[in-house]
Formats: sequence, structure tokens, C-alpha cells
Amino acid sequence: MLRRVFLMTSTALALSLAVAVPAMAEPVKIRMVSKDFGPTNPDDVKHVKRIEDALRAQGTDLDIELVDLPSSGYADKLSVMLLSGDIPDLIYFQGGDAKMVEQGVLEDLTPMIAESKHVKDALWPHNVERLKNYPYLLYVYPVRGPQPVIRKDWLEKTGLKAPETVEDYVTLFKAIKDGDLDGNGKADTYGVTTADNTNELDSIFNQAFGITGSWMKNAAGEWVHARITSQEKDKIAFYASLREQGLYDPEYITTKFDVKEDKFYTGKAGVIFGSSGEVIDIYGGKMRQVHPNTDLVLLSPPKGPAGQGLSAVDVSKESRGFAISTTSKHKAEVMKLLDFMASAEGQMMDRLGFEGQEFTKEGDSYKVTDKISTWYARFMVAANWKPPVVWQSEAAQQSLATIQKYFKPDNAFVWPADYAADLDATENVYRAWVYKFISGEAKMDQWDQYVAEWEAAGGKRLNEHARTVLDAAK
Repeated sequence: MLRRVFLMTSTALALSLAVAVPAMAEPVKIRMVSKDFGPTNPDDVKHVKRIEDALRAQGTDLDIELVDLPSSGYADKLSVMLLSGDIPDLIYFQGGDAKMVEQGVLEDLTPMIAESKHVKDALWPHNVERLKNYPYLLYVYPVRGPQPVIRKDWLEKTGLKAPETVEDYVTLFKAIKDGDLDGNGKADTYGVTTADNTNELDSIFNQAFGITGSWMKNAAGEWVHARITSQEKDKIAFYASLREQGLYDPEYITTKFDVKEDKFYTGKAGVIFGSSGEVIDIYGGKMRQVHPNTDLVLLSPPKGPAGQGLSAVDVSKESRGFAISTTSKHKAEVMKLLDFMASAEGQMMDRLGFEGQEFTKEGDSYKVTDKISTWYARFMVAANWKPPVVWQSEAAQQSLATIQKYFKPDNAFVWPADYAADLDATENVYRAWVYKFISGEAKMDQWDQYVAEWEAAGGKRLNEHARTVLDAAK
């Protein structure tokens, strides 16, 4: 009888425990796709793991899956993936986002940012303005403005000071071309190279030639696109002269960013442009892997016939950044991830890398290692976070100071969707003619022919719409 009672009691206890202790909940799975942040990089995998652990300690249990998407041709590959119906929860765009907005795929981030604990305070001034105009992409980084760098030892070999004027830049480029700075016995080094187009050159030469914004007044006092102005003509003629003298890489039109960098490291080009302080330090780190003890020098935007400074900054929208898909079932959890990355704890991880790898700590004292030069923030660089140690090179720090010194908002604006074809067509006309002018296929006395073709391709309609927008903004 006692044995029977004991068995009954044990069974009842087991049943009560089964009811009292619920099954462990599965973590919320978030799929994320981003450029240069994937499952094949061990550091990326470790980074995600510690973010998950930190969030779990705060009560948010996430399983963050990094989608494997190659960096080469990222924007095109991303578009193909999204159009196939494979839409991750968190998506990093580097172009192609407007199409997704039109299809209702991207979430309006305004309410989530307003309700956030950390993201709203991490924004830079240009982020605030861009989100007002285009609330779908979040890119919490300082303004990206391509700035030129050169190897310090090469600049010293030329015997020249850092250039201050447009003429000084020409002199420097000539010294690079003719000086055999790589010691291979050949004059086979271009003064400068860029990737894909002339945007990087424009970043320092636009203001010098009087191109103050996307839209400028013509002789009649009407708004026209800067690309058909006399100032633009003078600038393109200058670029063409650089190519004619063998100073500007004629292969720029087919040179992708990785090839541009390789030309810099291997001595085929003396000056290239870095889009941010972090990128400049990555260039420096990679350069030292090939040429130890080599530092980079940042070059300032030159004084020109009409001014000095960096290109005006478009605040109409972010050109790249993170988006949350409207199809995601875990928007709140995605925002918790972004909010954590904007916090002090998240920034320590995202900005400093790993203890014992990118930095060391003794008490309250931090020191960075050489590996910090190739580490970069995967999520954001919060405007309100002060790091416990300065690790960026002098060139990188100067680049941020230069951007702040010469920051000027552009008068560009977001276009209605029905102007997309005109924008694409005029862009194609512009790029084609710029290459023809620079390569020598077309002469500068054909400028009016280019302008006529640009206007016929939709430029006239763009000018007319711009006048209604800009005149109304007075």
C-alpha cells in the first residue's frame, strides 16, 4: 500500500512540475544582410555572438543570422535577392532602395526612432535632415566626403609641400608621374585614380571651380542643373587636361573600388580618395601590410579660381544605410538591436573591436593595437559617444575636421517617382559625355552639343521642376 501511495505521489509531482515549468522559449530569429559583414568572416561571427549575449542579458533573446551576399556587385545582387521575394528583416542598402520604397517594402523609421532610447540621440545633424525627407534609411555615420590621401614617404620624395591650390595639385601629380617613386625604373604611376566615375575628383574640385550646389542660377537668373553650367565645363576641361598629361588614370571608368585600392598599394597611382576616416585608416593598414612603417597624409581641398571646399552635401536622403522591411514579423526586435548598437555598450563593441585583438585594457586605461587600423564599425558611429581612447590616425582625424570645416548642405531634393526615367537618362548622358571629354574622344568645343543632348534626355523637364521647388523654397 505504501509503495502504491509513493508511486501515485511521484506521478502527481512529476505532472505538477511539467505544468509549472514552461518549455524554454526559442530566441527570435532576425535575418540581416549587409555589405562586408557576413557569415564567412570569423570576426563578424564573433561580433554577432557577443551582441546576442549582451542583448540576452538585457532580456532580449535574438538569433541574428547574417545572410551571405558577396561584396562585389553588392547592390545588384541585393536587388535580385529582394525581387525574388527573399527579404531579410534588416537590410543594408548601397543603392536600389528607392525601388523597394515604391513597392512598400521598407518601413518608415520615424516613429521607431522617436521612441528609441539611444538611436535618437546618436544621430548627426545631417541624419536628422535626411530622415525628415526620406525616413527609410538609417546611416549613423559622419558625413561621407571623399578626400585625397598620399603616402607620406612619397610626398617627401617629391620635395613638395602638401598642395594648397589647383595648380599645386597638378605639380604634385606631375612629380608622382615623373619621379619613379616606386623605384621600378618606369614612369608608369598615375598622379591620381578614382573608381567608376569622377565623383571623387568632384569632391575637392567642385568648389574650386565655382560649383556650389546641384542647382545654380544661369545668366538669365533661372535655376539649372550645375552639370550644364560654364563652371562645370571649366572643371571637365581641367580633368581632360590631367588625362592628356598622363596624370589621371584613363581606366577610371572601369576601375572598381577594390582595383582602385590595389593600384594605390602597388604604386600604380599616387593619390586616391577615402570616403571616411575609417576608410582612410583601412587604406593605411593595408598599405603597411605591403610597405611597413608607411603612413598616409591627408590632402586638403584646393583653392581654385572660384573658391575652396568640399562638395555640398546632399541632405535630401541617405544614399546608403539600414532599412527594416515591412514584411518583417520582428520589427520591434530589430529596433532593439539597432538601439543597443547606439548605446555606450554597443558602441564599445562596434567601434573598438575585441579586447586582446584590437585593444587591450589595464584598469581604466585602454590601448589600441595595430589591428585597430583594419577594424570598422559594422552598424554605426554614434555622434554622442566618446571613445575611451583615440585610435584613428592623424590623417583620419583630419578628414573629420575637414568635413566639419567645409560642411555645406546642398540644395538637392527628393524627386517624385515619375521623374526617375529622366534622372537615369540624364545621368547616362552626363557620364558618357564626361568620359568622352576626358578621354579625348570629344573636344570641349562640343559642350553645347552635350547640353542639348542632356536637355533632350529629360534635363529640360528636370530644370523646369527644380525651378518650381527651389523658387517655392525661398
